[in-house]
Amino acid sequence: MKADIAIIGAGMAGASLAAEVGGRASVLLLEAEARPGYHSTGRSAAFWSETYGGPKVQPLTSASGRFLAAPPPSFSERPFLSPRRALHLADAKGRPALDALCAEFSGGAVALERLDRARLETMIPGLRAGWDEGVLEGSCTDIDVGGLHAAYLKAARAQGVRLVTDARVARAERRGTGWRLDSSAGSLEADVIVNAAGAWADEVATLVGAAPLGIQPYRRTIVQLRTTPPAPAEMPLVIDALGRFYFKPEAGRLWLSPHDETPCVAADCGPEEIDVALAIDRFERVVDWKVERVEHSWAGLRSFAPDRLPVYGFDSDVPGFFWFAGQGGFGIQTAPAAAKLAAGLLLEVPADPLVADIDPSPYLAGRFRN
Repeated sequence: MKADIAIIGAGMAGASLAAEVGGRASVLLLEAEARPGYHSTGRSAAFWSETYGGPKVQPLTSASGRFLAAPPPSFSERPFLSPRRALHLADAKGRPALDALCAEFSGGAVALERLDRARLETMIPGLRAGWDEGVLEGSCTDIDVGGLHAAYLKAARAQGVRLVTDARVARAERRGTGWRLDSSAGSLEADVIVNAAGAWADEVATLVGAAPLGIQPYRRTIVQLRTTPPAPAEMPLVIDALGRFYFKPEAGRLWLSPHDETPCVAADCGPEEIDVALAIDRFERVVDWKVERVEHSWAGLRSFAPDRLPVYGFDSDVPGFFWFAGQGGFGIQTAPAAAKLAAGLLLEVPADPLVADIDPSPYLAGRFRN
């Protein structure tokens, strides 16, 4: 197997970048698992929020929103976003965090509305005393993660990208101006390796002889509950201002997370009983609903660079090695803009119009080598 570019990782990051560069270069998309998106993409809480990740991530999210709301007909016949809204909720301890959120986005890039207790009660039935302030983020939506990932894989195939599953890379060797990779699916050659390996990004870097960047995987837990009363379908995504929980309605049930970020090794992870119990305890302190049953729980990996920003671009020390990693929990909601921005850097061509106004310098991999 030979290609101009070998992309390691076929989750949302790898699939979106493959779709962007396929057709302009020959591409192999390598996935260690039997199916793409197993560890992180397939375990998302499935919402799109312009405030998530902070002001430096917001330009990527907002640009991606335009694509996701009205994708080209050749990519999808329907949008990937549907109305939700987000409510950032605070008790007395969380009031300064609400102030900080409003200050961060005071320039108007994201419309935020301060709410009092009376307004909160109309949005969250059974809200307990003490939760008296909130900020409404009206632009927040649900996102069809599975549909988006499938669309990117389909677009990549249409561009001639070859997806190879069960292809865990075990060895990489620099040969001349290119690379030889040995994987569980066989050997291959490529001019450029793209590291889209998510939680395994630093391991892949070590494999090719590049210095790790300190990209740390974290475990995030989500619980699906049946409650009385049932979660109202129109209820916003509710996010604790201090990052202790979030919950939202989903198909007649409630999806709840304790907003945990537990450092872990890159591996298949499952929910811990303590995190499930913690999520429910925090939820029951917010509303007077009865939890009838825990129907399902799962955990996924979110991987962040030390500065919590994504990492795009060629490694300054290892020729032919390109980073597309460190995208944490915002990798899905920023996927269209991130892929277009990275494609321009990878192919060394002008940026796509969708991201032409976004400065890539805060995200470049070289920032860690200076």
